[in-house]
Amino acid sequence: MADIMPMIPSDRQVIDGYGPGQFCVSGQWRVGAVVVLPHRTQAWEVGDVASLTLADFAAVTEAEPKVEILLLGTGATMRLIPKELRQALRERGIVVELMDSRAVCRTYNVLLAEGRRVAAAMLPV
Repeated sequence: MADIMPMIPSDRQVIDGYGPGQFCVSGQWRVGAVVVLPHRTQAWEVGDVASLTLADFAAVTEAEPKVEILLLGTGATMRLIPKELRQALRERGIVVELMDSRAVCRTYNVLLAEGRRVAAAMLPV
């Protein structure tokens, strides 16, 4: 039988699942929005997608090592962010991939297993 679970170093944060209004990261359930970086997870104090600003992404833009891909989970459905915000993140070397938060949960671990410098910022489903 083939093992299809990606090999992820044990010191990395992995997204285990999600539920109504919460996410499970490395075995710990967290209520509300979260930012997941390879070495830490923190609450993300934001309102909704429409009100996001560059300052809301400080944990991502200031992360070391630098994040190259940001998976932005916009809740239950995929929503767009202002072009200016996307451009401001790109100017800091971060490519933003927009998707619903469920898709972020699936994609983050794959990119992490590939050794990519990835972060996830997710609004609850």
